[in-house]
Amino acid sequence: MDVTGYYSASDQGSVFVPIDTVRAYSGAIGATPSSIRLTGTAGVPGTATAVVANAELSGPSGIGYLRVTPNGQDTQVATQNFRAGQNVAALTMPKVVGSTVDRRIQAKVNTGTSHLYVDVSGYFLDGSSGSGIGADISWPQCGSASTWPTATAFGIVGVNGGLANNTNPCLSQQLVWAGGSAGGTSQPTLQLYVKTANPGAQASVWPKSNTVPNGGPTVKNPYGTCTGGYDRACSYMYCFTRAYEDSTVRGVPSSASHRWWLDVETEGSWQVDTTQNRADLEGMTAYLTGIGAEVGLYSTGYQWGKIVGSVPSSSNLSALPSWIAIGSSTLGTAQQACSGSPLTSGGRIEMVQYIADGFDRNTRCV
Repeated sequence: MDVTGYYSASDQGSVFVPIDTVRAYSGAIGATPSSIRLTGTAGVPGTATAVVANAELSGPSGIGYLRVTPNGQDTQVATQNFRAGQNVAALTMPKVVGSTVDRRIQAKVNTGTSHLYVDVSGYFLDGSSGSGIGADISWPQCGSASTWPTATAFGIVGVNGGLANNTNPCLSQQLVWAGGSAGGTSQPTLQLYVKTANPGAQASVWPKSNTVPNGGPTVKNPYGTCTGGYDRACSYMYCFTRAYEDSTVRGVPSSASHRWWLDVETEGSWQVDTTQNRADLEGMTAYLTGIGAEVGLYSTGYQWGKIVGSVPSSSNLSALPSWIAIGSSTLGTAQQACSGSPLTSGGRIEMVQYIADGFDRNTRCV
């Protein structure tokens, strides 16, 4: 009888978070321990203390036993015995050891070689660290504060109302909601997202120069001088100006200290020319990164391709992280989407959004 943990009446222990089973590792192992990363690869957060996983051996070369243990700890405990060529599986609950980003187990067979599959179906978190799942809300949820998600690890708040040039009427209350998130993941507890658009002739506030109105800065525009035309130079200024307003007049305190996500969706007004739309988003990114804020991109692959298209490595969008939306789904499917394609070739998928229980939920991928 090999003990891996115990239950206690204390509130200082770990809580179990079940997930849809995800394959976290597939590879050959031998008599030398193999270190296996289990955080950031199967929807397991860096703050996990242990995992629940199925460890399956396929085609071992001889008779022996498998050991699955915390990384660096080769305890004298056999997880499973096997005969040559026998496929066997066992439930394991090992601790994960390492930094808050990269935490691992290790596996070995005592003799010969075999192929190991590790399928994670849940993890344990310190009881004070929350669920590990975030949520996002904005102006459509203004009248239902009593139903806003609780016990979230992080919260993302929409700064704008229905358009890119107005304000979420309950922004201040929702900032308080997000600020009360439990934490416990690598994601900031409070994050922001902003509407983006490139309306051209439909805009009531289309720029006519490289100077932001109402006392704003004069901008060094990589696309030349904006003179009021519907081109890349004025597209750049349009969203640069929206970012300036989002940061200075919407009521976001300490705007430079937050992570800002640019919400890119086809429901907004966009130009047919994707290079103009790219310039538009580059302007918003330039302002926000210029004040020292972190910036990321929110969209789906289809919408991004239709609005922006491919992004060259020279663009300030190219290395930004992606927040991918997949619609009504499960946590397991969202975690699997973490291994999809980011919106730009130089970026990576940071989070995946899915809809559950009527709210947008978010799982972090790294």
